[in-house]
Amino acid sequence: MLRRVRLVTWFFAALWAAPVFSSGTPPLPVRTVNVTAASAAVHANPEAATGYAERELAYAQHFMVSAANPIAARAGADILAAGGSAADAAIATQLVLNIVEPQSSGIGGGGFIVNFDAASGQVQAYDGRETAPRSVDAELFLQDGAPMQFREAVNSGRSVGAPGLVRALAMLHGEHGRLPWAQLFEPAIAVAEQGFAVSPRLHGLLSDNDALRAQADAAAYFYDEQGQPWPVGHLLKNPALARVYRTLAQQGPDAFYTGWLADRMVQAVQEHAVPGQLQATDLEGYRAVRREPLCMPYKVYTLCGMPPPSAGPLAVMQILGILSHTEIDQYAPDSLQAVHYFSEAGRLAFADRDAWVADPDFVDVPVSGLLDPDYLQARAALIDAHKSMGKARAGSAGAVSAPSGQTLELPATTHLAVADADGNVVSMTTSIESAFGSKIFVEGFLLNNQLTDFSFSATGEDGAAIANRVEPGKRPRSSMAPMLVLHNGKPVMAIGSPGGSAIINYVAKAILGVLDWNLDIQQAIDQPHYGSRNYATELEQGSAIARHADALRAMGHEVRELDFPSGLQGLVLTPTGIQGGADPRREGLAIGQ
Repeated sequence: MLRRVRLVTWFFAALWAAPVFSSGTPPLPVRTVNVTAASAAVHANPEAATGYAERELAYAQHFMVSAANPIAARAGADILAAGGSAADAAIATQLVLNIVEPQSSGIGGGGFIVNFDAASGQVQAYDGRETAPRSVDAELFLQDGAPMQFREAVNSGRSVGAPGLVRALAMLHGEHGRLPWAQLFEPAIAVAEQGFAVSPRLHGLLSDNDALRAQADAAAYFYDEQGQPWPVGHLLKNPALARVYRTLAQQGPDAFYTGWLADRMVQAVQEHAVPGQLQATDLEGYRAVRREPLCMPYKVYTLCGMPPPSAGPLAVMQILGILSHTEIDQYAPDSLQAVHYFSEAGRLAFADRDAWVADPDFVDVPVSGLLDPDYLQARAALIDAHKSMGKARAGSAGAVSAPSGQTLELPATTHLAVADADGNVVSMTTSIESAFGSKIFVEGFLLNNQLTDFSFSATGEDGAAIANRVEPGKRPRSSMAPMLVLHNGKPVMAIGSPGGSAIINYVAKAILGVLDWNLDIQQAIDQPHYGSRNYATELEQGSAIARHADALRAMGHEVRELDFPSGLQGLVLTPTGIQGGADPRREGLAIGQ
């Protein structure tokens, strides 16, 4: 029998009766990077907070799925029980998430996958990030020579990139799947046809989204005739998406990128009131990319994750590498000194992220230099144990590059982690960018607005070209951070989260909690959030950590308190079984056998 995490508050009451880099690179000097002025909007939350539900640590002997929605997690667990691999379960889980958590991810978007193959003992990384249409130029998000308002850009055809998730899932299945491709669609088709109960979180997000109401096709699905969101518990069916899934199950991924479905996506983008440039050739030419995983030694462990164009794992590794030269592990996780050290390390990592990271097919990203042990030690030496450094400067990576510029990254995202009985593990983060993406609803699914993850301006204040500028065929920078932790060549942890650029701090602190503070995975996920993205030091509003605000200000920190609706999903693999955790700030579930 599958063991489920106990849900104990009102939240569900109405709904649920690798390569290691050499240390030979010299330390990197510090340089100044010009970026535009920060504002509070830069680090706004991609999805609103909708409640808190206590979780218990989940246990399993053989396999486990941790996902952002109970219906999806159970679908993945059923696939594992039927003999599927971790890859099979991850795909089935994601297909259901598209239906029950439409605001966060789906086949109209993209994602990153990190897989551990037990037979070979190798880690693989799959890049399903969206690409810019081939006809775009640097003026995509300019009006009269000035950058568009962010919300106007998001809710338009201009924001839609060629979706990559279907190609990435097919690549994962082709290399690590065990069950037939078509079988993995069966749970999602059943949910789409039979319907699911609208959750409190989905209802809450629909209530406050006027832009979604303004799109006729989306409004017809998500709202009643009076324009009100479907109430909690309403049985919502999606026959259009069931039809799409049947097509993909029978004809394979090519059916998404060519033919009638591709035509419908292009039509919806080009006929929008603010049309975009997506064309049939962009879809037909899309390819997922298998990349060399990004790995770094950390004490007795090896951290592995997605390389650029994701900045997430790189920044997480920098934070942890910097902190290894501090005394943070000697302090309690919720102590003033832990908040100070963690925030200062975050400033340094985000400074480098903003300066250097973009699509590696277009930009030289100096990854090995940024993770060099001597460099990380030099960066750690910039931290004063008693005083904040304020705004950190990026280190020079000894490469010809340009500042990435400032982008308003608000990805509505989801994460799932899967471990099967044979030792295979998947950590996967997927996204459509803002909540409900571009709001363009096609055949039962939403199209992404990932192109707004590019810098809206092509040049910085100093006139230099920005690395993360819009270019044809380019993949925008991301902060998604699907990660695995290995010990003696085998995975001991899988972790990731939604949350825009705050993903980096969420994931880094969860890993720190398990590896350095000896917390179990649920305790690590439950920790109050804090950190800095190289602006203010941010404390989770309403949490116990907010008690440190005045003391931090006395140390020179600018302090902001805000909601942090993270969605951490994680697993820890032990000699006696698998432990699973799910974020109490969302509606996830860890379930196994």
